[in-house]
Amino acid sequence: MCAAPTTPLDFLIRDRLATGGAMTIHDYMTLCLGHDQHGYYRRAEPIGRSGDFVTAPEVSQMFGELIGLWLADVWDRSGRPERPVLAELGPGRGTLMADALRAAAGLPAFRDALDVHLVETSTTLRAHQAAALKPLAITPTWHENTAGLPDDRPLFIVANEFFDALPIHQYVMSGGVWRERMVVQASAATATNDGLSFGPGAHAPFVEPAIQTMRDRGLFDAGLGQKVPDGAIFETCPAAIAVIRDLAGIVRRQGGAVLIIDYGHARSGFGDTFQAVSRHAFADPLQAAGTVDLTAHVDFAALSAAARDSGARTFGPVNQGTFLLELGIAMRAVALKRAANDDQSAAIDTAVERLTAADQMGTLFKVLAVTGDRGFDRTMPPAGFAGP
Repeated sequence: MCAAPTTPLDFLIRDRLATGGAMTIHDYMTLCLGHDQHGYYRRAEPIGRSGDFVTAPEVSQMFGELIGLWLADVWDRSGRPERPVLAELGPGRGTLMADALRAAAGLPAFRDALDVHLVETSTTLRAHQAAALKPLAITPTWHENTAGLPDDRPLFIVANEFFDALPIHQYVMSGGVWRERMVVQASAATATNDGLSFGPGAHAPFVEPAIQTMRDRGLFDAGLGQKVPDGAIFETCPAAIAVIRDLAGIVRRQGGAVLIIDYGHARSGFGDTFQAVSRHAFADPLQAAGTVDLTAHVDFAALSAAARDSGARTFGPVNQGTFLLELGIAMRAVALKRAANDDQSAAIDTAVERLTAADQMGTLFKVLAVTGDRGFDRTMPPAGFAGP
């Protein structure tokens, strides 16, 4: 027996499916996350122990501090350009930006020159961001999307867990051809959630040549053979490609850098990474629409290729653990523990472990840097990136 709809979006989605018969995963994610009234990021307070997930900046101040020092170093090495814009995409509660700016005060010329911009759709989170930055005498400029960011000045951007929330398309190999994977209304006999399930849609003939192009460019996992088994799933994220192309074009023309930190894979390949999280646990992505977080793993190979196609340079991706250790998180932890009691010292050690260990965030999360030409070459990559 299938469950009854429980949220306003559940009813809306059922109405749309009754009319249209099916919905792409891209449209389903867009509706669930961004609906003007009932979308997850419009109404929820997702971050923190009382929310649905905890991001790296909430784990420890060390994360944001090291990002701030990285940005200041990039600005310094790229010739200290005037009127730099510091922007964060999806800044959560403002914790990362506040910690980064405090650390950046170590290079006063950078800190004093900054014009801070935030890309955030949630009015609730904007209020948290304003409160976090008020003690630093920072009043940021907010934007609904990246298109509003200045494109006439050097742009220094950090995007921590931003790209994973952009809507994806999925394609499934069905009967020897690629078809778009759809959200459909299930029969009562097969539904396991709010009357929804996945099913193959229209033939998508462009997928096969797109995969072959990725193979030819060396983006695809070399361990995957040419023969694709029935049921294999291929994911794309056009929104992510569009965003990185635009930002890469700006840093190529104006200078600056984009630092992307997210969970994902270094090589393109097959697999279903569409997932939901609620109350710090995995949930059914087709249930309780608008009240659970929907994400997919980031394809860093595709992002890197898109940035290079726009004329920018890329470094990485490297594992988050490697990146933070090279930036000196262990030394920063030692410094913090000098003024800490035993319980605080233990918490600092736990935070370092959570951020860097292979079985926690250290390997699943990757870091990619995108830069222009100024101040960067392959013999001297940005801090945290040991090689090309």
